[in-house]
Amino acid sequence: MDRVFVVGVGLTKIGRFYEKHAKDLFAEALWNAINDAGGVKPQGIVVGNMTSSVLMGQDSLGALLADHSGFRGVPAFKVEAACGSGGAALYAAYSLVKSGELDVVAAGGVEKLTEATTNTVTRALAQAADADYEVFYGATFTGLNAMIARLYMNLFGYSDEDLSYWPLKMHEYASYNPYAQLRGKVTLEQIVSSPLVADPIRLYHSAPIGDGAAVVLLVRGEERAREIAKNSGKEVLVELASVSLATDSVDLTSRNDLLTMDSTVKASREAIRKAGLEIKNIDYVELHDAFHITGYVSIEDLGFAPKGLAPKLYREGKFQKGDKPEINFSGGLKARGHPVGATGIYQAAEAVMQIRGDFPGYKASDPETALIHNIGGISTIAAVAVFKRVK
Repeated sequence: MDRVFVVGVGLTKIGRFYEKHAKDLFAEALWNAINDAGGVKPQGIVVGNMTSSVLMGQDSLGALLADHSGFRGVPAFKVEAACGSGGAALYAAYSLVKSGELDVVAAGGVEKLTEATTNTVTRALAQAADADYEVFYGATFTGLNAMIARLYMNLFGYSDEDLSYWPLKMHEYASYNPYAQLRGKVTLEQIVSSPLVADPIRLYHSAPIGDGAAVVLLVRGEERAREIAKNSGKEVLVELASVSLATDSVDLTSRNDLLTMDSTVKASREAIRKAGLEIKNIDYVELHDAFHITGYVSIEDLGFAPKGLAPKLYREGKFQKGDKPEINFSGGLKARGHPVGATGIYQAAEAVMQIRGDFPGYKASDPETALIHNIGGISTIAAVAVFKRVK
């Protein structure tokens, strides 16, 4: 089967766009990607989204977005995998291209979380948990992650301040990113004195609520990809070398280990293997950090740090500029923002731009490989993709 390449990326700034509809955000991102690819248009559209049914009262989202974007008639559909919907959309789009079903597919994501009050949005996001055994009893997504954070802190001896170095750095990176929702730098004191949301998780430990859309254009075959790159003035060709998807239990009580996200472990090892690489070959990473604890556990489960050591290593300067891998120079979900169904596609676009060398924010050290990690729930679903620079 032919290889799959990314020939265009398109993003919107993440924010609270009360005056815009999701279809307007998606159309903007899609046409940004088309223009980035020199005018190449998709033959199909796969869109990741979590909350359109609940918050917007809108199903048939794929058709709606295709029509509004000027592509009435093309195959288009929505993929839902909670906060991992973007990664799942990339998985589906990659499969369509890799199989030869379609030659050019737009893998996109869009979310409009400002369609409702914070309480309603919190309830909608909680549906990523188990409806019968967690949501029914009032558990929120923040509350469940807080239990993970408390266990981690108690087991490995970390303080509130120890874990707060992650959001401190994410806000710094986001200050350089024109697409980021939270572009202001913060101090450690501001973080540790911010209001508790669910003890021990504080406001500045958490990703914000926001709207946004992102698209990457996938094409089949190196010859076609090189032609498009030449016509669009791109000097670097980026291959989507692999995408893997794995699942775990939805309820936390059934987990093998509360501090190990088995789906992340499985999907990452499989994606790296299918890309013909080893963990040591990964230069750059965009990982899922909806909360500070998610960032640290993700580092460990992806295989970049021993269990329990990620906060210590991060405070000492690991995974930052000049290290390998460099992680989340976008600002991550924590500060770039987390429009949930679009997050995995933002990560894909950022990884591609870092490899191409044209990311408009904090730049990585000329990476040849990149990995993205997007999860739904507390890694109930994990999507991991690997990108390579092609010479």
